[in-house]
Amino acid sequence: MSSQAFSMGLTRARYGLDGVLCLAVAILLGWGLVMVASASVAIGEKMAASSLFFFERQLLFVTVGLVCGVTAFAVPMRSWENSGPLLLMFAVFLLVMVLIPHIGVKVNHARRWLDFGVVRLQASEPARLAMILYLAGYIVRRQQRLQTTLLGLAMPFIPLGLVSLLLLAEPDFGATAILIAVSMLMLFIGGARLLHLGGLFAVVGTSMTLLVLTAAYRMRRLLTFTDPWADAERSGWQLTQSLIAVGRGEWFGVGLGNSVQKLLYLPEMHTDFIFAILAEEFGLAGVAALIALFGVIVWRGFVIGLAAERNNSLFKAYLCYGLSSWLGLQALINMAVNMGMLPTKGLTLPFVSYGGSSLITVFVMLALILRVDHENRLADARHPEARGPDARLRDSRSRAHRAPGQGWLGRAFELRQRLARNVGAAGRGRA
Repeated sequence: MSSQAFSMGLTRARYGLDGVLCLAVAILLGWGLVMVASASVAIGEKMAASSLFFFERQLLFVTVGLVCGVTAFAVPMRSWENSGPLLLMFAVFLLVMVLIPHIGVKVNHARRWLDFGVVRLQASEPARLAMILYLAGYIVRRQQRLQTTLLGLAMPFIPLGLVSLLLLAEPDFGATAILIAVSMLMLFIGGARLLHLGGLFAVVGTSMTLLVLTAAYRMRRLLTFTDPWADAERSGWQLTQSLIAVGRGEWFGVGLGNSVQKLLYLPEMHTDFIFAILAEEFGLAGVAALIALFGVIVWRGFVIGLAAERNNSLFKAYLCYGLSSWLGLQALINMAVNMGMLPTKGLTLPFVSYGGSSLITVFVMLALILRVDHENRLADARHPEARGPDARLRDSRSRAHRAPGQGWLGRAFELRQRLARNVGAAGRGRA
């Protein structure tokens, strides 16, 4: 390789970022700011005598999120991997603190926040991020045991169960469900046997069902979800108003700023139910564009993870798979709740909904995915920084040897199946 070509490759590796991912996030973030400004006009005037109160605070959260994201991006992935257990312990500490009276802030019968004066921290956001970081490290450290024994699969459910119980105590059923779903997906991609995973899925599913059936307020939400019009003036009010907003949008919406439901008819119109206002103002065309943007983010996250896996950087790969799945699943559930397809959950729409903790955490998640992409580019350019125990260069797996026409999802499952076969062959050899 000539020195000029190496220099050009190194420049791209050092400064390049995934342009498609960054563009999709920039569009979502800008659109989200516009929607917060539009949806919060009436509630801002009522609560703070300023129609732009929530928009201005969202701008502050974006600034803080950018600072946190840049800081997270500057930390090498090796440090994140080594810090996983410590971050998990700190997350458990936050979840315990939020449950202590006079320390945790209680809003709408839920104790989920820690008040730091300028901003309230929702403890479930950093806790879920720490759990995914820990789980990605566990899969790498115990991959052979995970793929061959039930105990290897059950061990990560001890910290996962502890975090889930603390989340349920707040209570935060939605965050718990997403955390468990993303964790099981990561374990599947990590090579856990389907028989073992299916058994644990049955146990977890049964437990979650019992939690719904034994909690009165969850049962009310479930019954309201099945027929919100039966009690449209009380328990079904929020969902019926959301459905009215979505229905008014029709094909192309009523126009930006022309929503009627945001005029204090729809509760939480700038947070959990901002999607309904977006659907009212932009219609089906806007909803399709929003879904496409989230699809691009999840797609690029998996592509970056697959590139890391081909570099044998498994921690980075599993982390990208987990974070991308989290973003996609939370967006999907939020939209489904707004359209009456799932029971009401206190989940925000990533990059769009108003909220400091959620937005800052999403910025950190994005920074971690982009950091993996950055280190992938260093490895592709054979830069010395890429060499190490977590980032072995893949000279024998260069792009020239990829099967033509094979999609990234097919390659991902092929890699998983090949890894499982190798581990099985090694076990039979020892026997």
